Order: sequence, then C-alpha cells, then structure tokens
Amino acid sequence: MESFSGKVTLITGGASGVGRLMARKMATRGAHAVLWDINDQALAEAAEEILAAGGKVSAYQCNVADREMVYGTAEKVRRDVGNVDILVNNAGIVNGKLFLDCTDDELRRTIEVNILSHFWTVKAFLPEMIKTDSGHIVTISSAGGIVGSVRLADYSASKFAAFGFDEALRAELKQQRLNIRTTVVCPFFINTGMFAGVKTRFPFLLPILNEDEVAERIVRAVARGKERVILPPFVYTTWPLRLVPVKVFDWVVTFLGVNNAMDAFRGRHS
Repeated sequence: MESFSGKVTLITGGASGVGRLMARKMATRGAHAVLWDINDQALAEAAEEILAAGGKVSAYQCNVADREMVYGTAEKVRRDVGNVDILVNNAGIVNGKLFLDCTDDELRRTIEVNILSHFWTVKAFLPEMIKTDSGHIVTISSAGGIVGSVRLADYSASKFAAFGFDEALRAELKQQRLNIRTTVVCPFFINTGMFAGVKTRFPFLLPILNEDEVAERIVRAVARGKERVILPPFVYTTWPLRLVPVKVFDWVVTFLGVNNAMDAFRGRHS
C-alpha cells in the first residue's frame, strides 16, 4: 500500500463522489486530508467518516468559483495546517444540456468551477511548493476533455482547458527544473450522482466506471508519480483517430455511442 505519511493533501470537491473517496484513501494511508467543498453538511459528514477510519482531516467550506474566497481559504489552511504538499483540483459541475439550452449563467459557472478555479488554487499553493522544491498538482480532467460530444459543449470546453493547463504547467515546471510533479486524470463517465442517467453503447470498451476504482487508480498514480491516467484504456485510441479525416472521426465517435451517452442524463439533482 502506497504511503502518504506526513503529506498535506488538499482536495477540492472533497465532500462527495470521487473527491470524498480519494480523501479517505489518502487519509488512511497517512495524509492529512484537507477537504474543500461548497456543501457544509456533506463536508461535516465526509470529515466524520475520515476521523472514524482513523485518519487526519480538516474541512473548509469554499466556493472555488470565488477567487477571493479561494485565496482567503488558502491562507486559513496555511495557518491551520501548514503548506499543502498535494493539490487535487477535483471540483466540477456538468449541465448536460444542448449548448443553446444553457443559460449564460450556467455557461459561466461551468468555466468558473471546472477551470478558472484551477488557476486560483494553483496560484495560491504553487509558490510555497516552489520555495520547498516539492509538491504535486493533480488535475481532474475527463475523457470529455479529449473528445467533445453532444450535450457537453461547455463541459468539454472546460475539460479540454484543464487538460491543456496541466500540459503547459508540467512543461513550465520541467523547464524550471523544479521537483514538482503533475498528474492529469481523464476518466470516462463515472457512476456518481453527477452523471446519473448516462449510458454506454459498448460497455466492454467504454464501461461506466466505478467511483471507488477510479479513486483508487488516482491515489496510486499520485503515489507513484504517474503523469497521466486515462480510463478506460480504450480512450487512448482517440489520439490515432485524430489522424483520420474529420468525417470518419465523427462517424466512429457516433457509432461508439458517445454522442448519445447523455440522452437520458438526469444529473445529481434529478
């Protein structure tokens, strides 16, 4: 079992879904889990769960879309817990609507939560990582950040951006010869409430992923310093497919059922 002994791990969206599972797994392996979430009640429940399992945890209510709140809460964490060793940008939302059915506020909110928040948290915690020449930044992107599909225009745009942010940040850190690692995670749909109702045409190729298994894969990847996690492996075929004509690419994606996966989407608040 990989150890996180003595590491301070901050997870945004840490009170539910994969974020909550990652926090518990890291805490039971020695980390001090710092949970950020907008939901106070879920935060309390997640923290209690980690404490009951013998882990160390601190919880902070934070709206990651609010830049000043991110900076202010980051300062509280530094005062209360110390420097963050591992930052996991996990918070995310999805509308699951056709582009023109999304309101302006919904579109803005997707970008604020799914990508702008990464900018604010990294700006808040990277300087201390640079001073100590150590740290790890984890970006939860998506298979939807590799291939765009129907009813995910805003979500895919934000996740493509997250993927690109990780890639550029990794290059910057390596160019500066800093001992700070990055990991980008691109999973297919996960069986959390966030994607309730999604379906897959070929589950043997593109299964709806189990959230506990995804959390475990991410935790192991971080422990081992792996720079990219793509789930399931079939998603890797996306890159060679980019070499074929666009019409062929679009046909393959539609044939695989990707463009109909959101047809019965209900989401977390159905």
